[in-house]
Amino acid sequence: MKNQITDEQVAFYRENGFIVLENFLDASELDKWQRWTQEAVDERLAQGAGFHLLNNQGDPDAYYAQVFTQCLKLADSHPGMRELMLDPRLGEVAATLAGTDGIRIWHDQALFKPPFGNPTAWHLDDPYWSFSSKDSLSIWVALDDATLSNGCLYYLPGTHKTARYENVGIGEKMADLFKVYPEWRSIEPVACPCPAGSAVFHNGLTAHGAGANMTNKPRRAMTCAYMPDGATFNGVKNILPDDYFASLTIGDVLDNDVTNPLIWRKSG
Repeated sequence: MKNQITDEQVAFYRENGFIVLENFLDASELDKWQRWTQEAVDERLAQGAGFHLLNNQGDPDAYYAQVFTQCLKLADSHPGMRELMLDPRLGEVAATLAGTDGIRIWHDQALFKPPFGNPTAWHLDDPYWSFSSKDSLSIWVALDDATLSNGCLYYLPGTHKTARYENVGIGEKMADLFKVYPEWRSIEPVACPCPAGSAVFHNGLTAHGAGANMTNKPRRAMTCAYMPDGATFNGVKNILPDDYFASLTIGDVLDNDVTNPLIWRKSG
């Protein structure tokens, strides 16, 4: 794993709100990520516990079901995925980019865009979550080559600096986010094609989306959202378990090590 980050890469990330780290995984690591992620997704879907983008009410032909197959918290159900997601090297890279002293997992999720799958509309991540932080971020690992043809990620650079924690749902209209942030229409989108084994990190407030998959093969990615250690509850439930959610008051520190494991801290 190429987990040593240069000062230039940190500066690029903080200026633009995203960075592509090509060949982040070596061949043997990529093989493990591909096999274990596919196993975990197959197991989850066989149990009828897969989550599609938004609520398609079980209709596989719904528009949202064809954006991508979304399986959350695979580390909770698959030992191999737990090993991958709890790797402290990932936490150190995330913390170095964000400039924080500690990193917790918010949640992991597999995002498989199906053959001929629909595009992913422009959106922000952090406003969906149960904490509000300008230092939140995600890793997106390409399990297949991500290309202009099969739905690679696109970013609006620098939008993390002016985002206001306002968002829109990920719907059928690609441009809905610009109803909230009309000033972003003038920003030139940046496409991020990358080979399998690459990692893309982006800030939770950076506007991003993905194109349609125009090919007859899936475009698979494994992701994990990260929360800076010390982040506090904002009142949104998101993935919090019912009993934990009920115990929280706005402003409480989200430091439950079962729900949100601490995977790296500067002090060790």
